[in-house]
Amino acid sequence: MADLLLGQVLSYAADPFLAGVEAARHIRNGAVLVDAGRIVAVGEAAALKTAHPQARVHDYGSQLISAGFIDAHVHYPQTAMIASWGKRLIDWLNTYTFPEEMRFADPAYADEIANRYLDLVLARGTTTVCSYATIHPASVDAIFTAAQKRGMRLFAGKTCMDRNAPEGLCDTAQSAYDDSKRLLEKWHGVDRLSYVITPRFSPTSTPEQLAAMGALWREYPDCLMQTHLSEQTDEIAWVKELFPQSRDYLDTYEAQGLLREGAVYGHAIHLTEREKARLIEAGASLVHCPTSNTFIGSGLFDMGLAQRLRVGLATDTGGGSNFSMLRTMAAAYEVAQLRGQSLHPSQLWWLATQGSARALRCEDRIGNLAPGMEADLVVIDLASTPAIEQATRRAEDLWQALFPTIMMGDDRAVADVWVGGKRRTAA
Repeated sequence: MADLLLGQVLSYAADPFLAGVEAARHIRNGAVLVDAGRIVAVGEAAALKTAHPQARVHDYGSQLISAGFIDAHVHYPQTAMIASWGKRLIDWLNTYTFPEEMRFADPAYADEIANRYLDLVLARGTTTVCSYATIHPASVDAIFTAAQKRGMRLFAGKTCMDRNAPEGLCDTAQSAYDDSKRLLEKWHGVDRLSYVITPRFSPTSTPEQLAAMGALWREYPDCLMQTHLSEQTDEIAWVKELFPQSRDYLDTYEAQGLLREGAVYGHAIHLTEREKARLIEAGASLVHCPTSNTFIGSGLFDMGLAQRLRVGLATDTGGGSNFSMLRTMAAAYEVAQLRGQSLHPSQLWWLATQGSARALRCEDRIGNLAPGMEADLVVIDLASTPAIEQATRRAEDLWQALFPTIMMGDDRAVADVWVGGKRRTAA
């Protein structure tokens, strides 16, 4: 039996960074019809109720129905160490990240954290993530198994490192290739799961390992490739020391076949003009991680790039200090303000839904409300706290009503979550 969700409905007909606020479609008394895991229709509530009298009705009143949030860059193994005090990126990796990732040699621990992480993000309205695992194959099995159990669309891959990391977290060029290929063939395309080729970043991979990942990507061109790029200035200086033959940071990837459509680079804050031009020419994607960039002191992302590149949004758990995409949208607004860029609420919501879907090249399946799309939805209470309610009570349009939730909302704002057409009552 089909399900009919009633409430305010927000979808997109175009990219608001290019088309403006008019790109959004808001139906005040709207409805979304869901059947067999997909969206069948979106429209006025009265018309859809009349056309589908047998559908189960879920009346959300004045709450907002949207595509579920998509977190395009996370490290699920860092769940337990989120919000750890730190200095700079490299110190933070050595002090917190690497010791915690060592624990994922234990498959039971990997399973525990994978399930905890997905429950945490689902409760906050995130229905898809793109995650790094650790070097341990069991860490990949854990997150895919946990997502499969929940019916989620999920992207993930084994993190590859063969230098500048503890011995227990280093593989080799050959073992990284072999493990990644075996995991890719096991999981990629199963149910709603996608494997992502995942060298951590150039400082922890030799040119030989990066070349091995490039070779694997050529064999499986429909996969994504994810890594980090130009997050901090001292990191960039380190890359220059490690790769003196390279023109810049991006060239360390480009030279090894790791730059084309389907490449997803996290952070990308301190880009040269050559790097920007090549990213645009190659059709690559960038992922903005604002809470992480401020928490670790990395810098301010240039959202002007969203007019020329596919740009997604991410919490960057656990460098990011919050699991919530609402908090991440708020941080993106604040970062842009510091650069003299004022992001409209429609742009912020787009980044967390369709923008991230485009960055992961799955915008034809998730990230929007339209017939044929997979039925991943979040229902947002626009009056979830007294402070938010008193602000939205004065609102004259959707954006004035939604912006207080973007800036002050948390898991209390998530009234309900649907994953693959099945209701998962928010925790």
